[in-house]
Amino acid sequence: METLVCNFHPVVTNLLIFRKPPSPRIFFHQECIISSGKQNSRRTLRMAQAAQNPVVQRKVVIPNKYGEKLVGVLHETESPEIVILCHGFRSSKGDNTMVNLAVALENEKISAFRFDFAGNGESEGSFEFGNYFREADDLHAVIQHFSGANRIISAILGHSKGGNVVLLYASKYHDIHMVVNVSGRYDLTKGIEERLGKDFMQRIKEDGFFDVQDKKGGVNYRVTQESLMDRLCINMHEACLQIPKECRVLTIHGSADEVIPVQDAFEFAKIIPNHKLQIIEGADHCYTSHQTELASVVLDYIKASLQENKDTTI
Repeated sequence: METLVCNFHPVVTNLLIFRKPPSPRIFFHQECIISSGKQNSRRTLRMAQAAQNPVVQRKVVIPNKYGEKLVGVLHETESPEIVILCHGFRSSKGDNTMVNLAVALENEKISAFRFDFAGNGESEGSFEFGNYFREADDLHAVIQHFSGANRIISAILGHSKGGNVVLLYASKYHDIHMVVNVSGRYDLTKGIEERLGKDFMQRIKEDGFFDVQDKKGGVNYRVTQESLMDRLCINMHEACLQIPKECRVLTIHGSADEVIPVQDAFEFAKIIPNHKLQIIEGADHCYTSHQTELASVVLDYIKASLQENKDTTI
């Protein structure tokens, strides 16, 4: 068991600090995406052998339990195993981290599926501020779809809010044996004031809702009292205690995360029994300059776990 002492926290077992550069066979490809009349630059992970191993990417639509259509992209390598990728708050399957991880997996001949939760991206439904367990139910619909197609769900991975969703999924549905939590939040009562303002609770009590505006003064999204309480009532500590010991959990966090403090990762490490913690030095919340390091950590963990499973079944 690996141990490293950090000067800002007591000793946590099974902790690694990622400082070394990843394998040189991974590099970034710059491509342009045109969206809403604006030209946005997207960095997409590519590997040297990608051209020699073309992978089919196709859109898949899966209904959730509420009858809403969830839209995703399957990176099909014909592997029996598949990794499900879950985006964060007000994000989508097209987020750089989701795309980069899917490409990294596909180039290791591991199929990946990235999808939009209901109310996000191309999926049907209305966006809600909370919806943590409802998004876990969306994930369940996706897992049932691929399990029904005789695919092996080797891991579920979520970034930011998606990290919370995959942990909540593991605590509710005991049918997954590997979870990767990338920068999830330990205390869901935190981080709201920074997003909604100091008087958010008073305004919601008075009006029953709170409109979050964009820079131009338009309504970006609405926070209702019900959706706010949906978040405030979730206790991640209690939920994580319900994750079976047979389920492996990897938590990855950037040491320079400006949205969710890195200390949250250490809190998860304290309570999840079958847990490994990986800190990526200098990485921010979106791993803006550390996409390659993130992909390397994820790939190493998933491939090692898959190999260990094969060795134990021989």
